Amino acid sequence: MKLENLNKDSQRLLIISVILLCVGIVMIYSASSCYAYEQYNDSAYYLKRHLVHLIFGLLLAGVFLKRDYRNLKKYAKIFLAISIVGLVLALLPGIGREAGGAKRWVKLGFIGFQPSEFAGFFLIVYIADILDRKQPVIRSFMQGFMPPLTVLGCSVLLILLQPDLGSSVCILAVGLIMMFVSGVNMAYFLPFLVPVIPVFYFLIFKVAYRLRRIVSYLDPWSDTQGAGFQIIQSFLALGSGGILGLGLGCSKQKLFYLPQAHTDFIFSIIGEEMGLVGTLSVVALFMMFVWIGIRISTKAKDLFGRFLAFGITVSIGMKAVINIAVSTGAIPTKGLPLPFISYGGTALIFSVIAVAILINISNS
Repeated sequence: MKLENLNKDSQRLLIISVILLCVGIVMIYSASSCYAYEQYNDSAYYLKRHLVHLIFGLLLAGVFLKRDYRNLKKYAKIFLAISIVGLVLALLPGIGREAGGAKRWVKLGFIGFQPSEFAGFFLIVYIADILDRKQPVIRSFMQGFMPPLTVLGCSVLLILLQPDLGSSVCILAVGLIMMFVSGVNMAYFLPFLVPVIPVFYFLIFKVAYRLRRIVSYLDPWSDTQGAGFQIIQSFLALGSGGILGLGLGCSKQKLFYLPQAHTDFIFSIIGEEMGLVGTLSVVALFMMFVWIGIRISTKAKDLFGRFLAFGITVSIGMKAVINIAVSTGAIPTKGLPLPFISYGGTALIFSVIAVAILINISNS
């Protein structure tokens, strides 16, 4: 598929994605160089790894561009099985790798990946397929409502066991939104709220580290050196940037003050170095991405393409909103990367693939 053969929506989406990827490359090096040099004696350590992941993602994206996206329907069940197996492997001793108190990674030899990232993508493909197939009975409880909800519930449960509340809530929300727009009678979901509400209450308020996050969110200044430290450093980064920023590479908070500066809180470094202009530009790019993605969804020639494009767009948009909201203190801390920009191999690869699929749908 040549660039000149792409329609306007595809060209715009490609341009926006390339800009976001370029912002990511620049900001990852800026945010991680000091930490990388201190840890690995190589200031470009994270940048090199990021570029390797990006190249691998682009190679896979090329494959998805050349193949008809409808072929994904044939592998939807296989994708689902792979995602379930990956989530189970993350929980197994010796295979699942713990980071930050959660088993979110799988390590097989020299290959490491985060199952929840590709599980979220594969679930979108599977749910798009099942919602397409179930259209004649989509209003039925047993045939239209329960099949996607069961798959969604099992996957979310496995992610919660890692534990990863942020990813599970995001995946659940995307799945339910896809079900809603497909015509599923969401009134059937109301009885499920009765057992779900106490479960989430326990997961949030009865788990010590999550409760600390809630407290630090409500009043971070009450524990400036503990639970509130990270968000306070994020505030300082965003506040010190002003309108135009301190200048590229001039961040002070990345000098071992702001934890995870190149991953979960890279938006704060953008605000410090590029100012309000930089952060608003990033927000505008994501808003345009979502707008074009929804346009592609509404123009898709088949229901599978419509649901698939919508699910991908909502997923990327929701992750961006959550990450930015965390950095600005609008919601409690969640470990979700900023799509295209944050350091993170699995997330980056599937973000690039997602763009390829959206372009494929748009030009079919």
